[in-house]
Amino acid sequence: LCRYRLATLDLLPVQWLLTRALSSSMLSLREGCTECQPEECPMPRGCLAGTVRDACDCCWECANLEGQICDLDNTNHFYGKCGEHLECRLDAGDLRHGEVPEPQCACLSHLALCGSDGKTYAQICRFLEAAHAHPDTNLTVAHEGPCESGKPQITSPPYDTWNITGQDVVFGCEVFAYPMASIEWRKDGTEMLLPGDDPHISVQFRGGPQKYEVTGWLQIQGVRVTDEGTYRCFARNRVGEVVALASLTVFTPVRPGQGLYLLYE
Repeated sequence: LCRYRLATLDLLPVQWLLTRALSSSMLSLREGCTECQPEECPMPRGCLAGTVRDACDCCWECANLEGQICDLDNTNHFYGKCGEHLECRLDAGDLRHGEVPEPQCACLSHLALCGSDGKTYAQICRFLEAAHAHPDTNLTVAHEGPCESGKPQITSPPYDTWNITGQDVVFGCEVFAYPMASIEWRKDGTEMLLPGDDPHISVQFRGGPQKYEVTGWLQIQGVRVTDEGTYRCFARNRVGEVVALASLTVFTPVRPGQGLYLLYE
């Protein structure tokens, strides 16, 4: 029998196993196939990845889900075939020493989808699992890409820090949002966006580290006493805006050569 997983769904009907068992016992190998009699085929139920033809190309049976072991080609029929939008792949990249690679069903798409239930699905295969599990809900694809998350979420805010004059300081700010967000930096006490015209302050941005995330950095080179204060990371999209703040404390070293003594300004 093929292996299966319960996924994150409420129940996986027992009929799924019974269907595969009956189908395999009737038509285990293509060499032993008899004349196809569709009226004798069991009706597959609870097939979260859809249905496929059996080894004799006669009866319908449950297809294998993402992550299940599968038959890599059509020369044998032991584990079963992959379902809709899935293909059987042999990936030896993550094997530990001594492990034998096993072909598994992998989804052909990695594009997130927004369902008509308002939930974001990582890809079409997860969406189809949910649709097959609850056929009465008539679940459809609302649009490609994740469902709108509303205003941005700051997943990793900047942190309070301190340093001594002349050293460098970096603040980071990671943001998740769909629609995508932009990041701005400001210092309390001024309305000017950083870096402004200050050559010892710079900002950088890039997408990631996760999908639909953006990360921004504020770097202060050769920190000065006047750089001390509270810095704010603003993240905004067309839905809304959020802010996270962090403080910078600057110390001035005194008595060089006699140990490090710090003078708080």
